[in-house]
Amino acid sequence: MAYVDTQPLVRALPSFVRELCQRLDDAGHRGWVVGGSVRDVLMAARSQSELDLKGDWDVATDALPEQVIRLFRRTIPTGLQHGTVTVMMGRDGVEVTTLRGESTYSDGRRPDAVTFVDDIVADLARRDFTINAIAYDPVRDLLSDPFDGLSDLERRCLRAVGDPAQRFAEDGLRVLRAARFHATLEVDIEPATARAMAPSLASYRCVSAERIRDEWQKALKARRPSRALQAMLDHGMLAITAPELVAMNGCDQNRHHAYDVWNHTLRVLDDVAQDRPALRLAALLHDIGKPMTRDVHPTTGDFTFYNHEHAGAPLADDLLRRLRFSNEQRHHATSLVRHHIVVYDAAWTDAAVRRWIRRVSKELVGDVIALCRSDVRGKGRPVDDELARIDQLEMHVGRILEQGAALSLKDLAINGRDLMQDCGASPGPLLGQILTALLEEVVENPEHNERERLLARARELISLGPQ
Repeated sequence: MAYVDTQPLVRALPSFVRELCQRLDDAGHRGWVVGGSVRDVLMAARSQSELDLKGDWDVATDALPEQVIRLFRRTIPTGLQHGTVTVMMGRDGVEVTTLRGESTYSDGRRPDAVTFVDDIVADLARRDFTINAIAYDPVRDLLSDPFDGLSDLERRCLRAVGDPAQRFAEDGLRVLRAARFHATLEVDIEPATARAMAPSLASYRCVSAERIRDEWQKALKARRPSRALQAMLDHGMLAITAPELVAMNGCDQNRHHAYDVWNHTLRVLDDVAQDRPALRLAALLHDIGKPMTRDVHPTTGDFTFYNHEHAGAPLADDLLRRLRFSNEQRHHATSLVRHHIVVYDAAWTDAAVRRWIRRVSKELVGDVIALCRSDVRGKGRPVDDELARIDQLEMHVGRILEQGAALSLKDLAINGRDLMQDCGASPGPLLGQILTALLEEVVENPEHNERERLLARARELISLGPQ
């Protein structure tokens, strides 16, 4: 193997990881740093880019789990059946895993049996891609790269270790990891590896929704997440996981768009800021309702998608439920899908803007505007006028918010307790109905948000009974 500069690893390796490997070595064992952190340090060094390590430092060793437990004072048996022990080095935990050999994978996820070995090459041979099959011994300052992962790093190539069909059959998640790495690492999938992906989807069908969700979330943090989504489409993963998204591919749009629904969506997705993955999730789903609402205008012959935002919200909600996204994530994304169509112009009064903010919510209004802006930029046509209107809406919203107008029930000068104590109202649905009616009146006339005035109006409404 040609000389490799290990100084980037020397500089990046935390002292507690070096100390752990030294203690293993002092006890007659070997310790190698393995996994994504090694890969990321070497990639950053080759591209002379800034290193932003967010992953953990994992160590592989020829010591057996019970030997690791005896050697270190504080350990957690996080995965003894697979040879993994978490070693606490001060406040930092390091996963230490005994070297393992290959086994069959009947369930497309876990090995049927774990065989411990003392050969780092045998351990690296079971890993997914060559760029993840590089090990570093910090005690001896030596790299082990039996599958030429360093060359693949140099070429920015994602290549399976050994037979790609076998690697993908072992763990169905690996095809999705390939799509994710295609985006997050900005590597190209090597042709033989790419050809093995679609024929390996039987194992992908065994992957849990939670594991798929986690890969989606990682992909959405890439500089260009569209690379991952396109790979998922091209290699058949979306057809299994999200057929609603596949329906957007080839769904032509009207003359205001240069792209079909799918390619427009990918451009919107990439346009959203990289540090806003939750907003990117909404961008991915914002036009999910278009295929089912597409129609032809009877006069112009152009395509229409009336109310696709309302049709899309429940579709997005169902997809996110299937993938086990949290309630908060589902609510955020589906709310943005439902409200992403905004046709603002200078005729909007302050009251109209207040009504719109109340409908969207103060918490989401900034995200809705950001999504609208990306949605417009993703059309691929001249959009200066539309962007100017969005800027005007954003400034108008800013003025309204600065005025402190009541836009939600919690902004009212009275609450349900006041209605019961001062107006004699009984607990029940009527309280909510009255407060909602008062809020609607205050949205139209902010000066009405005064305690005594609202109480007087509440008494009138109570006298009328349920409406």
